[in-house]
Amino acid sequence: MKGRILNFDYAMIHTFYWMYFGVGNAFAAAFLLEADYQNGEIGIILAAANVLAVFLQPLIADFADRTKKISLIGVVQLCTIFLLILEGALFVFHHKSAALWVMFSLMTAWLTTLQPLLNSLTFKLEEAGVHINFGICRSVGSLGYSVLCAVLGTLVEKHGSLVIPAAGELALSALLAALLLANRHFKKMLASAGTQEPPVPQSLQKGENDENINLLDFLRANQRFACMQLGIAGVYFHNSILNNFMLQIVEDIGGTSEDMGRVLAVMAFLEMPALIFFDKLHQKVSCQTILKIAALAFTLKVFLIYLARNITVIYAAHLLQTFSFGLFLPAIVAFTNEIMRKGEAIKGQACYTMMTTVSSILASIMGGFLLDTAGAKFMLLAATIVTAVGAAAVILLVDRIGKKSAATSADSKNTQDTNEKNCA
Repeated sequence: MKGRILNFDYAMIHTFYWMYFGVGNAFAAAFLLEADYQNGEIGIILAAANVLAVFLQPLIADFADRTKKISLIGVVQLCTIFLLILEGALFVFHHKSAALWVMFSLMTAWLTTLQPLLNSLTFKLEEAGVHINFGICRSVGSLGYSVLCAVLGTLVEKHGSLVIPAAGELALSALLAALLLANRHFKKMLASAGTQEPPVPQSLQKGENDENINLLDFLRANQRFACMQLGIAGVYFHNSILNNFMLQIVEDIGGTSEDMGRVLAVMAFLEMPALIFFDKLHQKVSCQTILKIAALAFTLKVFLIYLARNITVIYAAHLLQTFSFGLFLPAIVAFTNEIMRKGEAIKGQACYTMMTTVSSILASIMGGFLLDTAGAKFMLLAATIVTAVGAAAVILLVDRIGKKSAATSADSKNTQDTNEKNCA
């Protein structure tokens, strides 16, 4: 029963986060286009936001790893409150201006920064002695994203862009409530076990864990993992193109913002089967194999969208969402947790999110520029090529990253540094 409560809480956290992600990311172009920005300008704004996120993510992740005064849930709550303030500012700054640029960039950066924290929250909640099924909880987030996109696309078409920040405020308020409830239940379970904090295993006590390792040391100690993240950046390039510029893609073949909302809704809905059954699949298939399959599916999906001449083909291409994003997300979270020591966990998740953020920076700049100069089709062709290169890198590197023991000594760490001096 206790496990069900925390799983429900975690599922609600993902539901409202991904609903807000739909507001702040999928509908960013719709909001900015109505504020009189051009595609190239939108790309620069989103790129600036993601550049800021690249710096924020390791700082926040490092703080969450090190701090003893604020829990991980508390850090997420503070980020959510800040987002509530920024989202509210869009009601005032909704016309083209430097203020809107700043507010939107900050909001998008903080939205992205939350992702590794939410992924790591899985393992924090498990300290209460329950199993958190990440795949099922994340699938509920996809359902929330799907419903939000379907409804918001129609509302924006009928009522204009100010519906977007209103939906954002509602989603963030619900997210904050879900976090408060999860924290309450988590503390109750710890208290019922007779402790305020779970005991730290002897093998993870000071001197043998990595909580005091900074990000640079982490990257040095995990060079093959870091190299694979470059491949992930390539794989996610097309994902960023689709998230940022889906409106322009569907408009290129005669669609509207309502069509965009429906496409994104179908996309998110089709992630759910893989997310729901990931735990069972993982019992039979390794994360490495799943990541290879997903990387190939990403490439095929964007190639089919490039070939599309109508909305029906775009819907058909998104059938591969089950095998691409639906498999890749839980697999990379589980894979990172399997190979990292405890004190590296949040940094490992942040490294993955940082690379997807870097990918979004490049996709934002290149996508906006290519839309204005060469059109949507050429942009999708470029996305296909970059995704294929990234998929090849993931497939070549993922089997070469070994699992590290939690009790690895400093001498073992130095040996690993030497052995992993080169990525290949």
